[in-house]
Order: sequence, then C-alpha cells, then structure tokens
Amino acid sequence: MRRGWIGALVLAAAMLLSPCAALAQTPVDLDQLGAWYMLFWSTRFDDTSWGLQGDVQHRNWNAGTDLEQLLIRGGVTYALPESPVLLTGGVAHITSGAFGDSDETSAERRLYQEALVRQAFGQVVFLRHRYRYEQRWVDGQDFRTRFRYALFGDVALNGRGKEKGSIYLALYNEVFVNGELEIGPGRTVERFDRNRFYTALGFGVGDRSQVQAGYMIQTVPGGSKGQLQVSLHTTF
Repeated sequence: MRRGWIGALVLAAAMLLSPCAALAQTPVDLDQLGAWYMLFWSTRFDDTSWGLQGDVQHRNWNAGTDLEQLLIRGGVTYALPESPVLLTGGVAHITSGAFGDSDETSAERRLYQEALVRQAFGQVVFLRHRYRYEQRWVDGQDFRTRFRYALFGDVALNGRGKEKGSIYLALYNEVFVNGELEIGPGRTVERFDRNRFYTALGFGVGDRSQVQAGYMIQTVPGGSKGQLQVSLHTTF
C-alpha cells in the first residue's frame, strides 16, 4: 500500500511539473468557462482479443447550450495477447459551432490509430499511456495530421479500485502536435497545437461503470480556457 501512495505522489508531481502543464498558467477567461458532457464505452467480443470502443462528447462554450463541438468517435480494438497493450483504429466526425449567438457550424472527418499501454502500481495507482495518430479532413483546410500523447492516472482513494462503490482521483495530461504547418493558401498553424490538463473525482456506480466530474485547462497558442467536465465510462 505504501508503494502505491508513493506512486500516486510521483504521478501527481510529474503532471503538475511537466512543461506542458506549465503552459496552462496563461490566465483563463472565466467569462467563457465551458462545459463538456461525455460518454465513453467499450466492449470485447466473447473469447477473442477483438472489441469495439467509442465516445460521444457534447462540448459547450458555456455551461449551457452554446455549442462548441459535437464529437462522435468509434473504433475497432485488438488486445495483444499476454500484453498490456490495446491497439485501436477508428473514425470520428466532429461538428464545430461558432462562439456566441451564431448558429454557423463546420465539420471535420477523421481517421485515427492508437496504442494504449497500461501499468499498475499495487492496487492503488493505475496508469495508461496513449499514443494516437490522426488524419484530419477539416472544412476549408488542406489535409492535416496530428500526433497526441496522453498520460492518464487513476488513484484509488478507498481501496476499491474502480468497482462499484469506489472513489478515485482521475488525472491526465495530453499534448497535441501538428504534423503539417501549412493548412491552406497563406494559412499556417504552429507545431504545438494544444495541451489538456485534467483532474477529477471518479465514482464507481457499477462494477463496469464509473462517473467522473472534474475540471480541465486547455491551452492553445493563443491562451487557456477552463472546462467543467462530467463523463460516464462504461464497459459491457
């Protein structure tokens, strides 16, 4: 147990002191505090290494109905035998809305491939490393790619992991790096696309379902923005 709590402290320190997390010190515009409502699901086909996973995310510029993005994503998974690695390939469709009173939207279609690597430190700290590569077709832009690395950490607070009745601390930090910098005639982006740092409390509402509620700071080259997040994670 002591080893697990030491691991939890190391994880928290690494996330808080990482260069990308430090970028989130840019002042947040509290008048534009956003909210994300999310569903994550996964399933495994009986007696095979194959499965499916996906998520639906409704992101608002505010806590109400000013649409920032509606993201729908799904993929096919393959668990490498006798390995902590899960491979996924999938597709996504994103509808983005304009800030304020405008109802104007734009669309993005996406393919992605990822590898997820799990680690555990006793029965207290559970880590996941996610490496994702995206191919993006965004309205009004040239074809783009993006690389993403995320470190997730769950820290059991009442010794029950993530099963029913559990309480746990959820943390993650994710870095986004653009592949192409020219996205159209006379239009460029920076190599650094964004960083997300998140912390939340999770509750096991069933042996295969958890609810998380927390706060994320998203940093882009122009500054930072705070997001309230509520999510349901379920496996069936």
